[in-house]
Amino acid sequence: MKRLSFLRSMALLLLTGICIQAGAMSLPGDSSHQQKYVLVVHGGAGTILKKNMSPEQEAAYKAGLQEALSTGYKLIQAGKSSLDAVEATVRVLEDNPLFNAGKGAVFTHDGRNEMDAAIMNGKTLEAGAVAGVSVIRNPISAARAVMEKSSHVMLTGKGAETFAKDAGLEIVDPSYFRTQNRWDALQKALKEDSMKSKLDHSYQPAGKLGIENRDNKFGTVGAVALDKAGNLAAATSTGGMTNKKFGRIGDSPIIGAGTYANNKTVAVSCTGWGEFFIRSVVAYDLSALMEYKGLSVQDAGKTVIEKVGALGGDGGLIALDKDGNAALPFNTEGMYRGTVTADGKITIEIYK
Repeated sequence: MKRLSFLRSMALLLLTGICIQAGAMSLPGDSSHQQKYVLVVHGGAGTILKKNMSPEQEAAYKAGLQEALSTGYKLIQAGKSSLDAVEATVRVLEDNPLFNAGKGAVFTHDGRNEMDAAIMNGKTLEAGAVAGVSVIRNPISAARAVMEKSSHVMLTGKGAETFAKDAGLEIVDPSYFRTQNRWDALQKALKEDSMKSKLDHSYQPAGKLGIENRDNKFGTVGAVALDKAGNLAAATSTGGMTNKKFGRIGDSPIIGAGTYANNKTVAVSCTGWGEFFIRSVVAYDLSALMEYKGLSVQDAGKTVIEKVGALGGDGGLIALDKDGNAALPFNTEGMYRGTVTADGKITIEIYK
């Protein structure tokens, strides 16, 4: 009997140990402990429901994410840096009118396309960002230029555009960014109420001018990568919110809020209700939880998204740690997201 009891105790201990180990590595439904991830992307989070998506639309979004992942993965495989990978990946999404960044950017209240972007080098903690730009074809490349060719971190508006032109980046006429569905979304917003604010293509009545923007699909794109040298990088780009006023800027270009990378811990790109991500300093908070409390990337990701939710905010994020473990938490109905492992396996998901 004693021997049987001893064996049962050992079995229970072993099982508990396995469960604890699995819990430290992943969340339910997350297979990140099985394979090493090298690149993760997102294309926005929000009320994304299968019933509202045609098969053709779904296929188009998946194809866009697949192209972005393949582009970045090829660079990593060729020995290029994680910075090169995230910039190239985000450029693909900026050039795709399906996503609210670059070519598919939404319109402000004044009928303009104003874009924000940021990039960060996990090896050096160097970072660059642009905000409120309207003639730079690929804002993410402008953000990288700010990081590498200036002594600053963030440039805005006309100044950022002049800098980008001097840095040799492609400048386009503002009409390049116009898409009919985004224009139609603005007209709808203006009709419903000129004092309501809209993030991407949905809205909620605003209690404060231009502040509340609970949405159906937060429009941001982002990528995080781990290269063969073990360096992390993060990049985020957005067209902001439909019908936004007053030069509003969200979390995407703010280092530590919507974008962050540190080789000691993790690379993070966020998407969601920007005001809450700024107030919660989400991207840096995730890194700090890992560095100072020893949390796994999955537990840290879950914790910061819960904090956003507790304040009343919606959204999600992608995070990739220094060991190639990924986390993609969100508190909305869906998030356009994709991963690629070291062996080239691509996985793309949209719904919860």
